[in-house]
Amino acid sequence: MEEQFILRVPPSVAERIDRLLDENASDDKSLDLSFSDDGRNGTFVIGDDHFPASLLDLPGIVESYKTYDDSVLIKTADVGQIIMVRDEGDPAPDVVEYRHGLTPPMRDARRRRFRREPDLNPELVRRVEKDLLNIMNGGTAEIVDMEMGEQEEVGDGSARNARKKAAPAPPSKPSASGAGANAGEPERSDSDESDDSM
Repeated sequence: MEEQFILRVPPSVAERIDRLLDENASDDKSLDLSFSDDGRNGTFVIGDDHFPASLLDLPGIVESYKTYDDSVLIKTADVGQIIMVRDEGDPAPDVVEYRHGLTPPMRDARRRRFRREPDLNPELVRRVEKDLLNIMNGGTAEIVDMEMGEQEEVGDGSARNARKKAAPAPPSKPSASGAGANAGEPERSDSDESDDSM
């Protein structure tokens, strides 16, 4: 697999890159991209001009393909990040994930197409994690006991009434009078005798 990324630049920079690619490669004009220590912010250099750049995560994965004969496509990479080059006056994005996809149908994709992340209580997460570690070490869970007690206190009493109902009696065993005929064999139903050829 190849390493690929998407480079999104302002229109004025795009025209300069297009002209640079069309001209001779022997010109002094060069392209350079360098990132700071955090790996998310950097500088894009074209010729003598410097532009701020940011590395953002896309809301989804984009597959990249190439072809040699215009009929067979070969997957070359999964692209999950975009490098956004901005003009000098534009503000830097304050998020790590880009909220839009690459095409117009994926506009504001994170809000429109994906489920919201659940709001989790950090204390509950810590308790569950502690119980899971306790269970993995051979202990028992404490949350289950607490929640069962809370449900009984909060409930309308239906849980208590369900417990008070008598458990169904186990089915009675056949009398000993028929035990002599099939003493060594287990009881069989009619469906068991239907096909012994298997």
